[in-house]
Amino acid sequence: MTQKSILITGCSSGIGLDAAQTLHARGWRVFATCRAEEDCQRLRDEGLESFVLDYDDEASIAAAVDETLRRTGGTLDALYNNGAYACPGAVEDLPRDAMRAIFETNLFGYHDLTRRIIPVMRAQGHGRIINCSSVLGLVGMRWRGAYVATKFALEGLTDVLRIEMRGSGIHVVMIEPGPIPTKFRQNAAAQFEHWVDWKNSAHRADYETVRARFYAATGPDRFELPPSAVTDKLIRALEADRPKARYFVTTATYLMDIARRILPNAALDWLIAKG
Repeated sequence: MTQKSILITGCSSGIGLDAAQTLHARGWRVFATCRAEEDCQRLRDEGLESFVLDYDDEASIAAAVDETLRRTGGTLDALYNNGAYACPGAVEDLPRDAMRAIFETNLFGYHDLTRRIIPVMRAQGHGRIINCSSVLGLVGMRWRGAYVATKFALEGLTDVLRIEMRGSGIHVVMIEPGPIPTKFRQNAAAQFEHWVDWKNSAHRADYETVRARFYAATGPDRFELPPSAVTDKLIRALEADRPKARYFVTTATYLMDIARRILPNAALDWLIAKG
């Protein structure tokens, strides 16, 4: 039986790393990409095939696709768009450049990479394109406006792509994780410090609390699941004959999906504001 192949982004840690390691152990040929070469070297030392892919750099995306296809002889069974980051802050405090930067990574990079892979999958008559969204692609939450905006946009773009791929043999799927323990908070803290002028904000008092949470060693969220829970749903999306359009991960995602459909806006806003 021919070994199936998958290209995964954001594999330096967390969700992407668990997916790469688990699928490799499961018999997939995994191309585990990272933004930094030192992370790629670490994965190669573990026995994974790894090279650089930076969503912010079109040349990097093109080179990664070329390297993938060179190694497979021009085929690819699946693409898992996973890498992303958050830039916390009140919407009124987010400068235009911060919004532009996060959309480059969380949306435009996904789109660019996907467009380069679709012709390959069309030519072979099959493929899976799986985008990692979030519970924050279903509902908005305070201080997360930039990330929410990218995930809402990804939801819409992915829905349209799924419809347009009907009949092509290419299945398009979204995975919707809730709270998962990763380096997401540390990376978000760096973005906050870089972009948000919090000392001169109307929200300064709130930001004092937010910053304390960034750097505090807090316990797990009550709905938190490990990265392996996301990988479990990824495997279903990859190996089901007829995959679902969406796979939810964590109780929080299921609850928010129900709440957004049955509650009036005022009630949903109140529920989310309570946390």
